[in-house]
Amino acid sequence: MKTCSLRNLLGAGLLALMGGLASAATINIHNGGDPTSLDPHKLSGDWENRIAGDIFEGLVTEDPKAEPIPGQASEWTVSDDGLVYTFTLRDGVQWSDGTAVTAGDFVYAFQRLMNPETAAVYAYLQYSIKNAEAINTGEITELDELGVKALDDKTLEITLERPTPYFIGALTHYTAYPIPEHLLEKVGDDWVKIENIVTNGPYKPVDWVPGSHVTTVKNEGYYAADDVSIEGAKFFVLEDESAALKRYRAGEFDILTEFPTDQYAWMEENLPGQAQVAPYAGLYYYVVNHNKPPFDNADVRKALSMSINREVIGPQILGTGELPAYSWVPPGMANYDEPYTVDWKDMPYGDKVAEAGRLLAEAGYGADNPLKLQLRYNTNENHKRIAVAIAAMWKPLGVDVELYNTETKVHYDELQRGVLDVARAGWLADYNDADNFLNLLKSTVEHNYGRYNNPEYDALVDKANATGDTAERAALLHEAEKLALDESAAIPIYYYLARNVVSPRVKGYVNNAFDIHRTRWLELVD
Repeated sequence: MKTCSLRNLLGAGLLALMGGLASAATINIHNGGDPTSLDPHKLSGDWENRIAGDIFEGLVTEDPKAEPIPGQASEWTVSDDGLVYTFTLRDGVQWSDGTAVTAGDFVYAFQRLMNPETAAVYAYLQYSIKNAEAINTGEITELDELGVKALDDKTLEITLERPTPYFIGALTHYTAYPIPEHLLEKVGDDWVKIENIVTNGPYKPVDWVPGSHVTTVKNEGYYAADDVSIEGAKFFVLEDESAALKRYRAGEFDILTEFPTDQYAWMEENLPGQAQVAPYAGLYYYVVNHNKPPFDNADVRKALSMSINREVIGPQILGTGELPAYSWVPPGMANYDEPYTVDWKDMPYGDKVAEAGRLLAEAGYGADNPLKLQLRYNTNENHKRIAVAIAAMWKPLGVDVELYNTETKVHYDELQRGVLDVARAGWLADYNDADNFLNLLKSTVEHNYGRYNNPEYDALVDKANATGDTAERAALLHEAEKLALDESAAIPIYYYLARNVVSPRVKGYVNNAFDIHRTRWLELVD
């Protein structure tokens, strides 16, 4: 699936052949993990989103501040009841092979997304569309029942289950990208092979070497191609952040999408203005396996959570000042009040540890009978630093921790299959709404890695999303968050800060709450 040929490299021209060399035309980006696919329905990580958002575009896209703006659609209208959205496609939008992008391509894509056979783990992000969840779960078998219709080649109608305040924002996500029906009808799932793939975004992929890089070039058929400055991008797979920083200093990378936090002070002094640290709508957390004793015991989970000294992680362990998280929903989400926080948030840390010890003792654990657990994290210096620190915080309670790390792709595959005791995870907002975080703990959602299962919680979230009253909806979501935290469904640790390093030769880079920086908005200067 992930192959390239000499013919395609030659066809891509000098950019693909010289992909590793920095030039005025090519931006070199340290991208972290190895992408699973270039198929928008097979993705799940921010490292994949960076590539996908450059080569595909939905009805709606993001501006430099990551705010929704018209994409393939030039405009849209919304019915008075908030249920029917009618989108008009731009004149001249086309796939990179010159075939027109039609409303039918969006219908095809949404139906494919919801088809259970596709097994798209992110399909639930579009459950606000009429009959989407019923189709995705097999309750409805006819894909034509999905509330997405092509009125003609340029007009798409989407009907929702209920008014959804974040719907336009959700359409910027890769689950809402069109799929080239004409190509899939010819080659099926082989459509994402580099020799076959066509895309409709500002760029198109020309080279893909798994474990190494993905190279793109400008899509001259893109409707705004004349306004796209950078001729192509090379996204490098590299999970060793210290090695990435060395390569950045050598001029091999223009952007780092993460850096070793113990180098932050040095960079502030020696690379002034290049280390970019900014508030980010995301949560760093640990998941606990609810299906495996003793982690199915809420008191054991609470003890593990209480004994983490969150206040030292941001300023001391990471050194970049991340704020401690005692809620599941980060502050500042739209359509929501202040998030609920655990009732022990303001206890002195010593008292937290004492209470955690008492809870573990009642569960039968302590120095004479240690609680043994495996703490998993994906390969990353910062994740390791945090895991080592938290293991040390748990040790006085008689918790015996085995640290276990794997590369990102393996880590999340195993979490998806429920292979864990305790494991780190992170969530970065896909749209600006508390629902995006609370959905993670629903029993039907595959990203619920710990398999938290509480029908009352599910019902609260569903009831909230079924009401059109914003205040009532927020109150119900707040109640759901309280329930999950009271049961220690998972362990929030800190709210993310975006941590990037940006070369002075990159212009147009704007820090934003979603840490999305599409190449089309950037420029390179010598």
